Amino acid sequence: MAIADALLPEFDHEMTNTRKMLERIPDGKLGWKPHAKSMPLGRLADHIAQMVGWIPDSMQKDVNDMAGYRPPPEPAKAQEILEKFDRNRDAARKALLATPDQAFWRQWKLTSGDKVLFEMPRIAMYRALIMNHIIHHRAQLGVYLRLNDVAVPGMYGPSADEANLWARA
Repeated sequence: MAIADALLPEFDHEMTNTRKMLERIPDGKLGWKPHAKSMPLGRLADHIAQMVGWIPDSMQKDVNDMAGYRPPPEPAKAQEILEKFDRNRDAARKALLATPDQAFWRQWKLTSGDKVLFEMPRIAMYRALIMNHIIHHRAQLGVYLRLNDVAVPGMYGPSADEANLWARA
């Protein structure tokens, strides 16, 4: 079995869960944040959608240079985030499928100009810097939603808002 084929079931599951969370974002709360040091809700959600878009570049290049990177403007509508997520998810899935097994084992670097920020095999980068990172921020987003009285969808079973989903008769 190809490595990409082994990764796709988890990718699909996590992307489905991520989209469920992003679908709950209320337009009127995009600027809300729980603490002065926290990202606003809209920026956090957009960051999640953007990270999915890192996969194609990271699968195709051995070095990703962050020099000169500027975050995109904050979204004005939750729908913009969903559209970005959908585009990035589709492109990421195609990029994974197009990545040959040997490419997953090649060293990958994240740099900022001449400074190496991370260096690891591409498969480790995919897991740690992309998938785990998305899941981490998705959990943060769940807290943001809870603090705004928005029903939180279950990720690996029912949430407190869906507790009766699996209730026994």
